[in-house]
Amino acid sequence: MISQTPSSPHDLLLSSSKQWQWQGLSVCYQSAGTEGPAVLLIHGFGASWMHWRKNIPVLSQSCQVYALDLLGFGGSAKPLPGEPLPYTFETWSQQIRDFCQEVIGQPTFLVGNSIGCVAIMQAAVDAPEISRGVALINCSIRMLHDRRLKLLPWYRRLGAPILQQVLSVRWLGHRFFNLIARPKTVRNILLQAYAQPEAVTDELVDLLMAPAREPGAADVFLAFTRYSQGPLPEELIAKLTCPALLLWGEEDPWEPIEDGRRLLANYDCVEKFIQLKQAGHCPQDEVPDAVNSHVLDWIAEHSEEA
Repeated sequence: MISQTPSSPHDLLLSSSKQWQWQGLSVCYQSAGTEGPAVLLIHGFGASWMHWRKNIPVLSQSCQVYALDLLGFGGSAKPLPGEPLPYTFETWSQQIRDFCQEVIGQPTFLVGNSIGCVAIMQAAVDAPEISRGVALINCSIRMLHDRRLKLLPWYRRLGAPILQQVLSVRWLGHRFFNLIARPKTVRNILLQAYAQPEAVTDELVDLLMAPAREPGAADVFLAFTRYSQGPLPEELIAKLTCPALLLWGEEDPWEPIEDGRRLLANYDCVEKFIQLKQAGHCPQDEVPDAVNSHVLDWIAEHSEEA
């Protein structure tokens, strides 16, 4: 069931969005454009469809564009972990697959940023028929994954598991979340991730802060912080049967471009690995003109082939 969400003066995230009922849960999304190939945009950790606000208007001039809030993020429902679903890439894969089938209704170009890249690859591997291609923008390498940590020297392996254990105590975890879910702290984190400080605007901070104030947001944050299993991106990209485009901000401090090139660039499905100058972890927001141009060119190539 799809219904229009009424405007909300205190929350930009929900002011023009739509709602889709999925497994009894309300899921938020945005759509624009009526002609051309279908494109689905999937955000990164802690973000929402609004992180694509600089891309949707341009892409929708020649494509049918959808941007989805993953369960637990943005304007989507934030049930307690495991009630009824865990916050894993398998869960988000099922959400993406069902959205493509029930709402979009045709094979789709999947575009993701950060953990959104892992989610769209999992969906494309689980259901190849939904995907015409995947575009990965600064894909999360998942450096805190259990199998990654085992490869590190012992003195570098200790910190993350200890923090995860501490955060597993719910009241401590909530206190930690409340300390970081503040505008000043969020701004400082963004200034680390972004190569262009001027891109870290009040609007950006507000759109990330609004969902963090909702009930359940802290439990979602803590559940994903402790999630160190599941797929690694190189395992998923090796199984893709559709073409892949990789875009990477060359100044990303969290997912260094050297790691992306080393782990993901040399698989058969990868058609291009494009380095984006003056961009950090979120190029779609920092250098949207470059991202929009590369994505549209790639989509056009495959649309012409079809």
